[in-house]
Parts: sequence; structure tokens; C-alpha cells
Amino acid sequence: MNATSDLTQESNDARRAALYLVMDQIPPGKVISYGELAQMAGLGRAARWVGRTLSQLPADTRLPWHRVLGAGGRLSLQQGTPSGEEQRARLRAEGVSLRNNRVDMSRHGWRPMDHNS
Repeated sequence: MNATSDLTQESNDARRAALYLVMDQIPPGKVISYGELAQMAGLGRAARWVGRTLSQLPADTRLPWHRVLGAGGRLSLQQGTPSGEEQRARLRAEGVSLRNNRVDMSRHGWRPMDHNS
């Protein structure tokens, strides 16, 4: 590896660490969008990067990946796929109601600055 690729890897590691730190704080029964999560982690407008990074998590991860949704509360994982069905089951088990492949963000959206979140 050269110095440039070492710096790039360090940068990616730091970005992932920031993402995982914020993601690990999402409480049960609450959800956040990819874009909001990117903003909170200090990653700017990196919603797609967040999605790609979460898709590469190991199967046995303890991070609450299922609480991260598309814009407007849209479930991005396809219904009928193993990961899509697992996401839906985990959200329902936490009391999150799903309707038309969406979650009501006004009800279930995570806002850490609110005392009731």
C-alpha cells in the first residue's frame, strides 16, 4: 500500500466509526433515514454511502441496521427477501407500525434532541 491508500483507508475507517457510533444510539422503537444518520455522524450528504456501508455489515452485527430507512420512512429492503423480512420483523417487535412499506416518521422518527426520544 502507498501513503495515499493508507490515508484513504484511515478516512474510511474514521467515517465508519462515526457512523456506527451514532447508529448504536438509535433506541428501540425509533428509526432514522440514511440521510439524517449521515448528517448526525458528520458525514454531510452521504446517504448513499451510509446505505452501501450498512449493506456490507456482517450478518451477526449487533448494530441496529434495521432502524435505518429511506427518505420519508420508506423501507428500502425489498419485501419477501430475507433481509427485508428480517427488518420488518425486528421493527414490528419493537412496536414500530408499518403501512404501505413506510414508517410514520412523525411517530417513530428518532430526534435525539427531544427529551422523549
